[in-house]
Amino acid sequence: MARVVKVFRTLRNHWKKSTFAVCVLSYGGHWLYGKHCDNVLRREACIEARAFGHELIGPQEHLKKAIVILNPAACNGKANRLFEKNAAPILHLAGVEVKIVKTDYEGQAKKLMELMDQTDMLIIAGGDGTLQEVITGLLRRADEETFSKIPIGFIPLGSSNSLSQSLHLVSDNKVQHITSATLSILKGETVPLDVLQIKSEKEQPVFALFGLRWGAFRDVASSISKYWYLGPLKTRAAHWFSSLKQWPQTHQASLSYLAPVPRPPDLPTEIPPRPNLLYRIYRRLNNYWNPPIEGVLSLLKTFHHIEYSLWILNLSRFLGMNEYYFISFRTKKVLNPMENIEDASQIEASAASLNLPEGAGFYDIDNEEYEAMSVEVRLLPRKLRFFCSAERREQLAQAQ
Repeated sequence: MARVVKVFRTLRNHWKKSTFAVCVLSYGGHWLYGKHCDNVLRREACIEARAFGHELIGPQEHLKKAIVILNPAACNGKANRLFEKNAAPILHLAGVEVKIVKTDYEGQAKKLMELMDQTDMLIIAGGDGTLQEVITGLLRRADEETFSKIPIGFIPLGSSNSLSQSLHLVSDNKVQHITSATLSILKGETVPLDVLQIKSEKEQPVFALFGLRWGAFRDVASSISKYWYLGPLKTRAAHWFSSLKQWPQTHQASLSYLAPVPRPPDLPTEIPPRPNLLYRIYRRLNNYWNPPIEGVLSLLKTFHHIEYSLWILNLSRFLGMNEYYFISFRTKKVLNPMENIEDASQIEASAASLNLPEGAGFYDIDNEEYEAMSVEVRLLPRKLRFFCSAERREQLAQAQ
């Protein structure tokens, strides 16, 4: 008993050191417990992946081949370590023949897609920037009709992983997020996604999965990180400082668009038989004497001098199962810089032409910054197929 009293007396007499020791031990214990939980998640994922590797294959079948486009610079240079510890063991245990291609600089993924050979699946390991580069390079190929049928997997390793929130169940645990996304690739559940084709007169087309954003809200969002020292007030501070520099903020633009059109039916899995010779001759003669009229973008509505405007081009629905497909445009005249933008006026279109004046600044395409210029935007319905979790697919199907 005397020893216990002596210990408590010592702790009381040295309360500063005791408090510091308790804090260090608490933090260390929490860190060790987090590492233990991460190892448990990796072990469970590897056990599940090993079941795929034990499946028998026929003598004429071959191992599934996967090309992984890995951006080591993603997540502040941690992407390579995250992939090797959390995703690579799962793919190897499942018996997938993996070919890893690492990018060395920004924009290299687009060039790599031009040289890619045929494969069973394409896996993108990185963030929104890597995803946008791979999609653009893939759809710029001359034989993109063939390569766009390859199912694509996305392993979220970047600082921003917007697509992963739509394909997989969101988790605060980084390890769980990566392992669940990798297991979704092995399970084979896919979902069709629409793609935006954004084309200017001078540049090659850029392809996006989320949208194009231009205007004052976009400019403010890009400057929020400058006020990191204000903590939770940094967003409000960025809006107020931007308003003090210039008010009212005006952005001039004109928009031409076509109304939404019905979605084309799903392509048949089997190639239909070729029509007979007489029917083909009749069809060619009919097209020669009565050529089809190509649709032209008509100016239906134009916006000028939009105060504190927000332009967003978004896909209508992620699964692409709705009857009509369209691009959603939002714009708003804001009197208060802190107003909510969710109630902005909305326009729906199947194709559009956005005309911007010179010196319009910058816009974001899938969270990647580009110099703002006039572009034509078209929606390519069900262009690509992505692996997703079965739970997320059911949720998205019920939301239709």
